[in-house]
Amino acid sequence: MGPPVNVLDKYYLAITLLVTVGYQLTGFAIAWTFQFDKITDFTGGSNFFILALLTLLLGQEFTARNVLTSVFVMVWATRLAGFLLYRVLTMGSDTRFDDIRSHFFKFLGFWVGQIIWVWVVSLPLIILNSPAVSDGQPPAFGTASDILGIIMWAVGWAIESVADWQKFRYKATRPPKDRPIDVGLWAWSRHPPYFGEILCWWGIWTLSVAPALGGAHSSSARSAQLASLVSPLFTMILLLFGSGVPTAEKPTAQRYYKMAYPDDGSGSDVGHGYHERQPANGAWANYQTYRARTSILVPLPPAVYQALPLWIKRMFLLELPMYEWTPGKAS
Repeated sequence: MGPPVNVLDKYYLAITLLVTVGYQLTGFAIAWTFQFDKITDFTGGSNFFILALLTLLLGQEFTARNVLTSVFVMVWATRLAGFLLYRVLTMGSDTRFDDIRSHFFKFLGFWVGQIIWVWVVSLPLIILNSPAVSDGQPPAFGTASDILGIIMWAVGWAIESVADWQKFRYKATRPPKDRPIDVGLWAWSRHPPYFGEILCWWGIWTLSVAPALGGAHSSSARSAQLASLVSPLFTMILLLFGSGVPTAEKPTAQRYYKMAYPDDGSGSDVGHGYHERQPANGAWANYQTYRARTSILVPLPPAVYQALPLWIKRMFLLELPMYEWTPGKAS
């Protein structure tokens, strides 16, 4: 094990940001030039793998903590990138980009957002592998916080992986369009992959922050590690209030409503008089039943979730009013 390689700064912030910007802009140039979606999500997932391997090799700190945390990120990134690439190759295209693919700045904006996502979420591992932390005396590995971090990552990765595969397989069976997916983990959570991803990154941060809580490190190194808390918090904010749950909940409700009442139009008048007519099918009723029985994020047995008071769902299970849509309201 040799000394860590210092590159630009002792926290590897600059070099990892430059690599991320270069990699993502190269991906954008290819995707924009050829107007296709095959590498868009793959570039995001694989970027995590590149940063994890790069900082581990540069830092030369091959202790159990550094290697295990780096491997966890690389395993997570490999599964994500591989699954998303397989899915888009199978589907042929990604409808999310239909409205922005031909608009240079809108499409570029997505890739800039991907730069921010990759770099910010990778910060716990970047800082852990950096010379600022590896120069100090590492604490013993195997503490209660380490075990907790491993459990959180393992459970989160399993949930995310299984849920993605269950949904992919379910769609491959060409199920009835008027019924929400309610198989496997999707019967216990409306968004199990998001819950799994949040748990994964809390686990990575818990493993990475241990040197800040013990060992001979400078106050600036400890502060940097504690500040990397931005990673799991950013993941939660993004999935709960940004491009995750909010972009799925209301559009899903609207889709099932319009299946049941296809002649209702759109906009603020959607739902006007809907209760006075017979639905074309049971899509809206099926969705309402599914929503009432299924937790929005944290997996719970349907019977348990349905029996809980609304205030508990609001306060502890994040069933927030902002996610709700009812006929007659504009989107």
